[in-house]
Amino acid sequence: MEINSDRTLDVNASKGIEEGEYNAGKSLLGNKNATGSSAFILVGFAEAHKFHSLIFAVLMSLYILTIMTNMLIVLVIKSDPIFNSPMYFFLMNLACLEACYMTVIIPKLLENLMVETTFISYIGCALQMFFFLFFGVAESFLMATMAIDRYVAICHPLRYRTIMSKNVCLVMVAGPYLCGTAVGLIHTIVTFSGKFCSSVINHFFCEVQPLVELLCGDTFLNEILIMGVAIFPISVPLSLIIPSYIGIISTICGLPSSENKYKAFSTCSSHLIVVILFYVTCSATYLKPKSSYSPSLDKMLSFSYSIVTPLLNPIIYSVRNKEIKGAVQKLWRKMMLQ
Repeated sequence: MEINSDRTLDVNASKGIEEGEYNAGKSLLGNKNATGSSAFILVGFAEAHKFHSLIFAVLMSLYILTIMTNMLIVLVIKSDPIFNSPMYFFLMNLACLEACYMTVIIPKLLENLMVETTFISYIGCALQMFFFLFFGVAESFLMATMAIDRYVAICHPLRYRTIMSKNVCLVMVAGPYLCGTAVGLIHTIVTFSGKFCSSVINHFFCEVQPLVELLCGDTFLNEILIMGVAIFPISVPLSLIIPSYIGIISTICGLPSSENKYKAFSTCSSHLIVVILFYVTCSATYLKPKSSYSPSLDKMLSFSYSIVTPLLNPIIYSVRNKEIKGAVQKLWRKMMLQ
């Protein structure tokens, strides 16, 4: 289907895009078939184009703050021998994932806001989808790994160092990255092997659901496959996290003193808060049929788990972890004295 012959579909999908911007997109894409075109148009926050400068400033601030806080956690853990334990090894990997996860989206979004061009190349869109899923799925499984680590530490403290050996930790970190690669490839190949009837993506990045919306013909099989693949990185980690926390809570309740109970719970409460934030928003986005897709709601949910959560996670861990707070203060005093 040619883009010029399907003008109505594009106009509806790109409602809120400025006329000049849309015409520029048509000029770039010409009369090519959408699947063979050189670029997609990202609607982004076009309905709020008057506030693009404000949105740019807010996102830039959030991005810088997120990168700084996550990298600070990595620096603190690497610089102090007190953090030479599996828990902090996993936390350091989570901080790196959060920084990469956000970097896949924000720079391109900031570019679009700054120069008022909303184009992303076909290859660029496929790569953005792959890496977004890669880092997101890896983070999902890493959270399960961290839950297992907390379970062993609290329920089997005397055997903790033996069970969570260096080799075991490396395998438990490599697993999430392999799962991320598999899910990212499947989603990207399935989505981009179809034929797109429009080049206008009603989102601020190349998210799965908005792209499925653009596929021509009956997309039922695509939806089933995509939902099936989406269930895997949500249900499998949760099937590990939930039993781990049931065991943790049972063990904590059986501790003799309130002080021991508080200390044990404080070591895993931060992780539990992060898990709830991440899985609630991801489930609301991916575990639903195409018919219930709402661009405005999905943008808000995507903003939550792709921008807000990576910022909140290091803050939650830092505020609720005495060792990290102490190490940050120590590092700050050292820098001030230099």
